[in-house]
Amino acid sequence: MMKRILILCSAAALLAGCHIYKPYSRSDVQTDGLYGQDVPADDTSSIASLPWTELFTDVQLQPLIREGLANNTDLGIARLRVKEAEATLQSSRLAYLPSLSLNPQGQLSSYDGAKTDKTYHIAASAAWEVDLFGKLTNAKRGAKAALEQSEAYRQAVQTQLIATIANSYYNLLTLDRQLDISSRTAESWAEVLRTYEAKLQVGEATEAAVAQARASKLSVEASVLTLQKQIRAQENSLSILLGRVPGSIERTTLDGQRFPDTLAVGVPLQLLGRRPDVRQAEAALAQAFYNTNAARSAFYPSITLSGSAGWTNNNGAAIVNPGNWLLSAIGSLTQSLFNRGQNITNLRIAKARQEEALLSFRQSLLKAGCEVNDALMQWQTANSRLKIIAEQVTSLRTAVDNTQQLMEFSNSASYLEVLTARQALLQAELTETNDRFDQIQGIINLYHSLGGGAE
Repeated sequence: MMKRILILCSAAALLAGCHIYKPYSRSDVQTDGLYGQDVPADDTSSIASLPWTELFTDVQLQPLIREGLANNTDLGIARLRVKEAEATLQSSRLAYLPSLSLNPQGQLSSYDGAKTDKTYHIAASAAWEVDLFGKLTNAKRGAKAALEQSEAYRQAVQTQLIATIANSYYNLLTLDRQLDISSRTAESWAEVLRTYEAKLQVGEATEAAVAQARASKLSVEASVLTLQKQIRAQENSLSILLGRVPGSIERTTLDGQRFPDTLAVGVPLQLLGRRPDVRQAEAALAQAFYNTNAARSAFYPSITLSGSAGWTNNNGAAIVNPGNWLLSAIGSLTQSLFNRGQNITNLRIAKARQEEALLSFRQSLLKAGCEVNDALMQWQTANSRLKIIAEQVTSLRTAVDNTQQLMEFSNSASYLEVLTARQALLQAELTETNDRFDQIQGIINLYHSLGGGAE
């Protein structure tokens, strides 16, 4: 017996060198320069390490995010997938244990009117597959990788949900701001129109000036209606994300938002452990690796130990008689002889899928680096534009005030100058609002692209 055990242990050691028992290890990946710009190698601080409650401090936004995390259907489905993967992993662990069954049998028989014979068997049986060739081990490791993949997917859905809710909320604030600007502009044009109509009565203005002022007023009023429609549509869209019926959304104002002046991104290598979709792709690669090992295991035989024990009265004793012991033990080795070609094909498929998973993993890392770079550029560009547009708005407000005064008191400014100044101011204020939203959106995108909000 000892000799057989030594032989089996030696065989297992040899097979481990044939990759059947080899665990997954990450292949070399290149992360240098992944962000498209120089990042200090020792600067590991990142805004992704901040809880979302510390980045999104708006008192109306935080309850919305919590509501979305609790009620969003996509996130709920992702959580259920995690539970399914946990059950699958538990099942693969139980496969190491022997299967037990109870097989009671009773029989009554009589031939040609003879006395009835009563026999019974009360036996329990067990079967245990010896995992000598890594079949069960690779199945368990693959199930664990699948669980990690499902958990990473849940986190990816969560980070996307937080970013989408925040983005939708700040878009609402932007639309509110644009509606306020347009409404005030419409009121201003109404005042200008009244002034021109009064001047027309005394011969100080022309019909063309009055018509142009009225057209400008109507144009702004039309844009107000468009903005109101966009606000309602955005509220409805956000309500769906929150898992509630469409309705109004309580919110603050765009001017009251505060964010960090500087944003740290850390080093690209951190994306491997922090970004959920990258971890999901690597978990898929690990699962494919173990599937390949399992395909290799199919070339080796299956060893099963089984046995049974119980009582029987084969000689026709009474049912109440405990009968005699019935014991059996069987060891079986099964090796398929005619499906080697199929096993070779399955191994080729598994290897191809593993290579595919490796390419997907590398692509997910490149995509992550690209998104970080885009978000950084979006935030930096918006910051620079805001400084320029703020000066432009200040200058245009001065120009509007001056032309308005010249028109009202000295008639030295034409209606065309007033029209041009007001339209330029309206466009500049709307552009400033868009740039402010672009700046906030850059922060949201950067936080999401770095893997923030996963926990």
